[in-house]
Amino acid sequence: MVRCWKHSEASLEDPQSMHCGPISSSRVPHKVLWCSLTAMLLIVIIALSVTAHLGLQHKTQSSLQVVRIPDHMGDLINQSALIDKHNNVVTYSVTSHVNYTSTVIFDMRHGLVCYKPDNQDSCFLRRMESLDYENVQSQLNRSEQQVRQVWVVGNQTEKHTEFLGVLPGSRVEASTLQEPLQSLCQQASVYWTRRSDGPGKQRLIYFCIDICFPSNICVSVCFYYLPE
Repeated sequence: MVRCWKHSEASLEDPQSMHCGPISSSRVPHKVLWCSLTAMLLIVIIALSVTAHLGLQHKTQSSLQVVRIPDHMGDLINQSALIDKHNNVVTYSVTSHVNYTSTVIFDMRHGLVCYKPDNQDSCFLRRMESLDYENVQSQLNRSEQQVRQVWVVGNQTEKHTEFLGVLPGSRVEASTLQEPLQSLCQQASVYWTRRSDGPGKQRLIYFCIDICFPSNICVSVCFYYLPE
C-alpha cells in the first residue's frame, strides 16, 4: 500500500508534483501492543473476580462439623458433617472404630435420605419425615462457623434406634437420582427402604449407622432385608 502527498498547494493540478511512497508502519505496532495489553488486563481482572466470587460462594455455602460419638456398641466413632446451605444438603461421613466409613446424605430439596455403607456396593433410600427436616434444619442453622469440634457425652444425649427394612424388589437406577445422590451411588445398587418396628425374630440386623445432630439427639439406624 502506498501513500501520496503534495509539496505545495500551488502544484495541486500538477501530477509530477505528487510523490508516492510506502506508509510508515511505526504507529501500527504501537496500537496493536496497547490493545493487546488492555485485553490481557481485562482478562486478568475478570479471572480474579470470578475466582474470588467462587471462593466466597463456596465458603458461605459449605461448612464442616466434626463429632465424636459412641456407637450402639459403646465404641467411639468419628462423624463429620459437610453442610451445603445453598442446596439444603447435609452430608454425614461416619467412621467406625474398625475404620469403615459410611456416608449419609439428607437432601431437603428432594426430600430424600440416602445411606451408603463403605464396605458394600449398595445405597439405601427413604423419604424424609418431619423429624428429619427438623434435625437437618438445626444443622443448617448452626453452620456459620466453618469447623466445629463437638464431643457428645453419653448421659446427656438422647438416643433412638430406627429400623429400616430393605425392599429387594424396589431397585432404583442410580442414573434417575439427582445430585448429589447420583454421584454417591453411581457404582452401587440402589434400593428403597421401609421404616418398621424391628426385624423380628426371623430377621437379623444387617448393619447399623449412628448419626448425631446438634439438638443432642443421636440415632442408630439399623437395616435388615425384608423377604421378596
